[in-house]
Amino acid sequence: MKIKAKKSLGQNFLIDRDVLEKIVSITDITNKEILEIGPGSGNLTNFILKKNPKKIYVIEKDDNLSLLLKEKFNDKIEIINDDVLKISEDKISNQKLTVFGNLPYNISTEILSKWIINIGTNFWFENLVLMFQKEVADRIIANYNNSKYGRLSILTNWKLNVKKIIDIKPQSFTPRPKIDSSLLLFTPKKNFFKLKNANNLEMITRIFFSQRRKMLKKPFNQVFHNAKVVAKKFNIDLNLRPQNLEPEMYFKLVKEYEDLRD
Repeated sequence: MKIKAKKSLGQNFLIDRDVLEKIVSITDITNKEILEIGPGSGNLTNFILKKNPKKIYVIEKDDNLSLLLKEKFNDKIEIINDDVLKISEDKISNQKLTVFGNLPYNISTEILSKWIINIGTNFWFENLVLMFQKEVADRIIANYNNSKYGRLSILTNWKLNVKKIIDIKPQSFTPRPKIDSSLLLFTPKKNFFKLKNANNLEMITRIFFSQRRKMLKKPFNQVFHNAKVVAKKFNIDLNLRPQNLEPEMYFKLVKEYEDLRD
């Protein structure tokens, strides 16, 4: 069965053997349960199988690719022919999963945000080994006081440790994307700041970073009735900009917002 990548699903198939080998060597997956997001034509799946995992689940939205994967791997993998954004990953297995994903570029940040927001206190995964457009990866790993720092950096930093593994050139894919990609490794934080509702962090960072070049005074007044009192409590200069506050400060501000609403 000949498969053509669908632009509408953000498909770019990874074909570089050296990169594929590197991806499956990042973390030990022997006898582990694996979840692969968007396996495409199964190139990475092949390399995962060589490492003798206990079980492989794959989520593939494309019907034709699902049939191809069934043909190619038969009962070596369990195929979930569905949209990753509509799935409850914690219901897939009662084991902690190692997740691999060459994520569709058009929904990669949505997938990562969904996972972080929906995690309670128990993580359903052991590691996430995920590929993003390089510019998105740069935003995920950015530190405060950096122009790339924003909502995605703060949200990720809340519950996950993240490390950049490698940058990957367009020629490693077919069809070739126009941009570089980056591979990131995420591991759960043992302790993270407790908030009542993860959506409040999403909402507050959205308000602050929707006008990232403006001073903090404006978003503070949008979020808090007593903006000056809150700023004084946390010793925040309202003439600074959103990118000047470290992630921990955003977590404290969300908690303050939640406490004031109780």
